[in-house]
Amino acid sequence: MIEINNLTKIFTLNKKQMKESKTKSSKKVAVDNLSLTAHKGEIYGLLGPNGAGKTTTLRCISTIIKPTSGEIYVAGHEVQKEAEKVRNSIGFLTSDIKLDPQFSPDYMFNFFGRLHNVPKEQLKQRKEELFTYFGITDFAHKDIKELSTGMKQKAAIAVSLVHDPDIVIFDEPTNGLDIVTARGVTDYLKKLRDEGKLVIISTHIMSEAEKLCDRIGIIVDGAKIAEGTLSEILEETDTDDLEDAFFKIYKEKKGDE
Repeated sequence: MIEINNLTKIFTLNKKQMKESKTKSSKKVAVDNLSLTAHKGEIYGLLGPNGAGKTTTLRCISTIIKPTSGEIYVAGHEVQKEAEKVRNSIGFLTSDIKLDPQFSPDYMFNFFGRLHNVPKEQLKQRKEELFTYFGITDFAHKDIKELSTGMKQKAAIAVSLVHDPDIVIFDEPTNGLDIVTARGVTDYLKKLRDEGKLVIISTHIMSEAEKLCDRIGIIVDGAKIAEGTLSEILEETDTDDLEDAFFKIYKEKKGDE
């Protein structure tokens, strides 16, 4: 389970960042008092526009950045007090973290398997399973820089899952992928959910959230403004699809400011 209680993350901007953001304030609130709970056996989707705070939230969960305030528990472990135990229980993937281009998928898989202390025979079985599913086997010994965008993404997914984690955290898992590759990725996330794992993703793609997520949390300007199953959100907003629901909620939020 992932439990977030009143998470706030504030970044300090330098002068260049202030200019780019067109603000006179040196503080940026990326996540604003966010609370949510995600459970085993479900896919929880963080849905929101670019800059909403989705990636920052996932990075706080994954121990990459420290919260300014609030608490996050992952499988019962608090992210700041027990960071190593959190990292051992999760698989994390973001488009900003790339596999070293000069190495092969095979090398990177083995390398991260050893980092996670995966037994040799288990590592071999995991590689065969994941490389076969994602069609990596024929490209396993090529340099990653020689692979297509889709194949790089699939290799990164395989590496992030080398230790068979109970909790999978993917930031925009299908971003930039062709429709066939994206479908393979989302089908695998459903497979993980059906195995009883907790999957939490961020996305700005409405159709992806509709088809993939068991529950959805909509965040805007770092704050959660709606949460529920697809049917609950549609019923609450009296709309027929998630895109219409999102814009209705978004306009109401902006109108209240």
